[in-house]
Amino acid sequence: MQNSVKLVKPSTEYKDEYMSFYEDWKDSGEDIVPWVVEKEPYDFTGMVNFLYSQDSEDKIMDGSFVPHSTYWLLDEVSGKIVGAANLRHRLNEKLLNSGGHIGYGIRPTERRKGYASQLLALTLGRMKEMGLNKVLLVCDKGNEASERTILKNGGRFESEYAEENGNMVRRFWIQL
Repeated sequence: MQNSVKLVKPSTEYKDEYMSFYEDWKDSGEDIVPWVVEKEPYDFTGMVNFLYSQDSEDKIMDGSFVPHSTYWLLDEVSGKIVGAANLRHRLNEKLLNSGGHIGYGIRPTERRKGYASQLLALTLGRMKEMGLNKVLLVCDKGNEASERTILKNGGRFESEYAEENGNMVRRFWIQL
């Protein structure tokens, strides 16, 4: 199923659509991914500003962070924000082990419709535009849907990594 979707930069013009996206995640009770979606959007302008607050090297104040950009996946037919992706411009040790270059998620009520593969394909294009030729993607061991999405987009399995809490992640590289 091919959906009519595009990546959009976070903007207050999408407030209603984003609030619906956020509430869908909250209502599901699931862990919210990517991590930037966990930021409460009730001060919407403040949340959008937060998303742009670390998008270049000169804005990084905390050495444990790397520059990152966030995009929302907009379904142009329904007008819904159906997904979000956080693109890390480079890797630090934590991201190299278990975070990867891209974190992405599809709202719970819109899964199994092909959005994840489209979101990953579009974000891989952005990573290539940023000058990267190879990106790391990770998913929790046992997350078969995420692993299929990564493989469908050219992922090559490299290794597994045990996080401090015992969670196992699978690491994949994609050549751009």
